[in-house]
This record gives sequence, C-alpha cells and structure tokens, in this order.
Amino acid sequence: MNRETILMVDDEKEILKLMEIYFKNDGFHMLQASNGLEALEQLKNHKVDLIILDVMMPVMDGLEACMRIREQNNIPIIMLSAKTQDIDKISGLSLGADEYVTKPFSPLVLLASVKSHIRRARQFHSKANLNANEIIIDELMINTATHTVTMDQQEVKLTPLEFTILKLLAVNRGIVLSMDKIYEEAWNEPFMESKNTVMVHIRKIREKIEKDTQNPKYIKTVWGIGYKMEAL
Repeated sequence: MNRETILMVDDEKEILKLMEIYFKNDGFHMLQASNGLEALEQLKNHKVDLIILDVMMPVMDGLEACMRIREQNNIPIIMLSAKTQDIDKISGLSLGADEYVTKPFSPLVLLASVKSHIRRARQFHSKANLNANEIIIDELMINTATHTVTMDQQEVKLTPLEFTILKLLAVNRGIVLSMDKIYEEAWNEPFMESKNTVMVHIRKIREKIEKDTQNPKYIKTVWGIGYKMEAL
C-alpha cells in the first residue's frame, strides 16, 4: 500500500470528496485545501509528497500558490484547470508545475498520473541519496558508504588506511593538504615526523589508481608542502 500524502487544492468540494475516495482506496493519505493560502498552511504543518493544484480559486489562485511553493519546495505539482488554451498550460508549467490536467478529468487518469510522478520522485531521491555517497573525479569513483573504489568501472583494492587517505584528498580536492594534516586525519593521532609513512602510502595509492605514476593525474605532489587531489 502507498503511504504518501497527497495535498489536493480545489474550491469544488465535490471534486475533493470524489478524489479522496480514489486516493484512500489506493492507500494514499489525502489532505485538502480550498485555496492557495490554505495550501501553504498545510505545507507548513504536514509532509506532503505531491500537490494537485486547481488554478481558479478564491483568496489565492493556483498560479500564485505554485509560484510560492516553488520558492522553497520541489514537490511534484499537478495543476488542474478548465482553461484549455496553450497559453494557460504554458503559464502553469513555466511557474513550476510538473503537469497540467484539464477539467473535466478522469479520476483514474489523474490517479495514474499521481502514481507516475510519485514513482519518479522516489527514484530521484533514491539516486540522490546514492550519489550523496559517491565522489566522482573523471574515471575515479569513491563510494564513502560502501568503502569501494573503482577506476574505469574496475574495482580497486585499497586497504582501509589507503581508502581513508584517498577519501581525505578527494573530499578536499583542489586543496593542498600538508603531510602532517594527512597523517593526523588518517591515523587519528598527532604528527610525529612520519613524512615517509605518508609518502609510502601515497605511492601505494598511486600504483593502484594512476596509469602513469611518474606523471600522476589524480594525486599531485606540491613540493615542500604536501599533496592535493586534482579537481578534474
């Protein structure tokens, strides 16, 4: 069963009652509002997954409400209107609506559209969460959640310490990190004249991710200071 919440905004009570039946039968929770101002209040007090927004309403119409919602939120919005001219549809879509449905409409078609937009939103957020754990620098991909590294889509085997150093450089790409900074962050202890230790680990990482260790593409040496990951 669906658990998403639909906010339907329309000043026609019969339409609200009808769609509430359809949404409830399909497992959705439905909130109601009779104008744009009420819709904004509902959004302040509830988590909403999709909005169905009528255009012609008192107090605040759907176009203004859509514009106000889009200032702070990327929730999918389906606009409803008896206006069928292309200019009306363009106005709604240009203000941020995802779809424009003309009245009268089929409840089943509207329900199918709602499901489609929610499915797309789920996929988007799923990918966003996944990508939030990924650092991609040209052909190099570092996944901070699974602690995996791939180069040209081939997995690179790193030790936990090597991974920590690579991640540190990648997160701070474009920034020069001194050897003592790398040591303190990766080993989690004060730097104690361990430049050679850092250098050895950098060399090992380069051997695994660089095609030419004499002319490294990703990890650059900044002589006299430390290392940096190039922001390619």
